[in-house]
Amino acid sequence: MTTQPSKTLETFDNPRPGRDYTIRMSIPEFTCLCPKTGQPDFATFELEYVPDAQCVELKALKLYMWSFRDEGHFHEDVTNRICDDLVAAVNPRFLRLTGHFNVRGGIYTTVVAEHRAEGWEPTEAVSLP
Repeated sequence: MTTQPSKTLETFDNPRPGRDYTIRMSIPEFTCLCPKTGQPDFATFELEYVPDAQCVELKALKLYMWSFRDEGHFHEDVTNRICDDLVAAVNPRFLRLTGHFNVRGGIYTTVVAEHRAEGWEPTEAVSLP
């Protein structure tokens, strides 16, 4: 294969650093292994972040997410690990990562991890009639 999984998260300069705006991504093909049984786990991750100086590059994010495929991880750990790695790469004003894991043992699991830059306050939501 010409493309391989990678733990490198490439970034690019935020084209509008003077404005708070939200980037939302749905990542529906995440897989890793259950650390107890070795069976595959499947999840959809929802990534939402308000960038500061950097944004995450999409192909690099895809290859990064792919890099967990043959690794054993608990849902709680892998969600927080990905959150930490994204924060380290792009240093966002705000980031929320939600992992919706498929059923395991009759239980669906959702894990939400968040980061808020020190001193950052969200803009007030606008409600239109």
